[in-house]
Amino acid sequence: MAALTIAFLMDPLETVRVDHDSTFALMLEAQKRGHRVLYFEQGWLRFNGRAAEARMRHVTVRREVGQHFDVLDEVPRELSDVDVLFLRKDPPVDVEFLHATQMVELCPERPPVYLNHPAGIRDANEKLFSLRYADLMPDTRITRELPVLLDFIARNVQGTILKPVDGFGGKGILFLSPGDRNARSAVELLTQGGREAVVAQAYIPESRQGDKRILMVDGEPVGGVLRVPSGDDHRGNMAAGGTPHKAVLTARDREICERLKPELRKRGLLFVGIDVLGDYLTEVNVTSPTGVVEANLLDDVCIEAHVIDLAERLAAEQRPAR
Repeated sequence: MAALTIAFLMDPLETVRVDHDSTFALMLEAQKRGHRVLYFEQGWLRFNGRAAEARMRHVTVRREVGQHFDVLDEVPRELSDVDVLFLRKDPPVDVEFLHATQMVELCPERPPVYLNHPAGIRDANEKLFSLRYADLMPDTRITRELPVLLDFIARNVQGTILKPVDGFGGKGILFLSPGDRNARSAVELLTQGGREAVVAQAYIPESRQGDKRILMVDGEPVGGVLRVPSGDDHRGNMAAGGTPHKAVLTARDREICERLKPELRKRGLLFVGIDVLGDYLTEVNVTSPTGVVEANLLDDVCIEAHVIDLAERLAAEQRPAR
């Protein structure tokens, strides 16, 4: 097909880990197919009085640590000039990022294909969106009320996981047992004295064997990775020291994916990473799901090819209107 202009709203390209970063894998795949690869940071986005634009860098990329990209040019471009826009800034989804998701929609002439759609990202908090499928999840509470949280902790004999609503990368996740004398203090700290709600979930013992990140493209599972916690930690997140292992998708995993598929597609959430512990859904990650490189190596797949295939198809479908 004709070459596309594919842009990435992301964190600084200088900081990516070329042997791990999923966004970088997408950039490499797009470049391999002859597409023009642009990138810009959130702070470079602006409104020019008519439409959204950004200072964008046209880059070439390569998997070489320390010299992984070259800038061919750097000029302001309207987002309407882009065929496909990947919104791949790492969490947290803070107020500034929410503003960015509104800005990128200001393309009155011809919006790009969005992966993922900014309205879908705004609607799908990674801890809260899964609550639409409470029957697939561990027993869960979300509240800032200390008595409710302490009662929940006391009743879960196998333990309770507490995590911030806007947390990411395993940061701030605690495990508490009934009768733990640190429970009240921990709840006070996480809720900032009852001012912020937290997620409380019944502990799933299978988490010692790892949590499964399943990557979905257009509602279909295309690969995954099992993230196994270290012996002295309860978190499987690779950013928190978990190690990647080959994941085998079970019938239950596929059932969960099938349940999520219609709503994800309806909201334009077309590249998603869901987290599964044992038989339970725990999170739906829509901002910049990771695990592509690890899943490729462990499963002999090419997940980024599925994503760029989808981008090309959607761009071709939109071309008559463009």
